[in-house]
Amino acid sequence: MNEFINKHNFNERELDRIIEMAWEDRTTFEAIEYQFKITEAEVIEIMRLQLKPGSFRLWRKRVQGRKTKHQKLREKEIGRFKCSRQRSISNNKVSKR
Repeated sequence: MNEFINKHNFNERELDRIIEMAWEDRTTFEAIEYQFKITEAEVIEIMRLQLKPGSFRLWRKRVQGRKTKHQKLREKEIGRFKCSRQRSISNNKVSKR
């Protein structure tokens, strides 16, 4: 492992979760920062260190300039990290297909 990752004392499970959240289109960098106390630049560094070079390039190309990865660029300010299409379990009206 790298000293950058050791500085934050992330275990393997936390690193996997950070990578998973960063890879998801609708999870903002602010949500990752809120949960793991790391900046967008640190998320990018983790992705660079943990992914294969080709996978990292694909990810960077996909998230660069994407509105959904930055809370400030989203059209509606929700004030929390929740997809606008997400409903509570008891009121779930979306049928399983």
